[in-house]
Amino acid sequence: MISKGCEQCAKGGKMVLFVYGYCDQRDCFYCPLGENRKNVTQVYANERPVENDSDVIEEAKRMDALGTSLTGGEPQEAMEKTCRYLRLLKEEFGADHHTHLYTGITGGRENMRRLSEAGLDEIRFHPPLELWGEMHGTEWEEILHIAREEGLTPAFEIPGIRAETEFLDFLDEGAAEFCNINQFEMSDGNYRRMQEEGYELEEGHMSAVEGSKAILEEMGDHPKVYFCTSVFKDAAQHRNRLKRMARNIRREFDEITDDGTLVYGKTRAPEARLRDLDVPAEFYTAKSDHVELAWWLLEEMVEEGDLTEGEIVEQYPTYDGTVVERTPLA
Repeated sequence: MISKGCEQCAKGGKMVLFVYGYCDQRDCFYCPLGENRKNVTQVYANERPVENDSDVIEEAKRMDALGTSLTGGEPQEAMEKTCRYLRLLKEEFGADHHTHLYTGITGGRENMRRLSEAGLDEIRFHPPLELWGEMHGTEWEEILHIAREEGLTPAFEIPGIRAETEFLDFLDEGAAEFCNINQFEMSDGNYRRMQEEGYELEEGHMSAVEGSKAILEEMGDHPKVYFCTSVFKDAAQHRNRLKRMARNIRREFDEITDDGTLVYGKTRAPEARLRDLDVPAEFYTAKSDHVELAWWLLEEMVEEGDLTEGEIVEQYPTYDGTVVERTPLA
């Protein structure tokens, strides 16, 4: 089963709003957060540092976001901020802008009520690993029912560390709507700790942990369980998000690659030279010290000697326009 939030994520339509980097669960050896996100109060919309509310709205519009996922750290430890952003998103984009939140604590009824009133649609709980298999009759069972009573869709989202059938019991009992299992991964933020715990990378893979798909044998056949692989997150979710951005901001002459990057040409020849060559205005744009234009047109003009220099630029469609590659033409 794929939730509405996951459907949007698969399309690249889910903006990731990193609300708060602090978290009381300090002993999770598998926490993937890097040093730039751990124990910080800086908010990020995707990779954009947020300085004001307009940054959040602009980033959502840049990717034509269908919804937003709120994460951390622990968003429930910054409830004022979390609820403010939920209200902001719903007011700007309407009720159909789907929101879900990741949390590693129960939070209690008051938090569930506040989140629901602010506009949260779906809450995904990640209980501490040491409690797996012993959650019935505890606050973790209770919070599922409370969240539903307060108008939220309760679910689990867990790393695929090991199979735990208690999650399936909660699904069968109707307490949780679904359970997402993320393929167990190593990251820059947890690599050392993961190795100390005895985990190794799967051969030929840059992030997946060896044996991380074994969980599917015990949990993968349940209709309300969805296993999200590392490859899917990298090759589909991230790439599709870039493609959405690229389609949204591309100029007439920009080419969008299969990876979601933008390709164009750049020359320091004066704009007047392009007018002399009768280049249509829609095929270029003049900047303060250079001209950007269709890469294939620039390549052709350099080859024919109409221009003496230039380069083909490939860059991400993100807010900072990080350049991936430059190919000189001469």
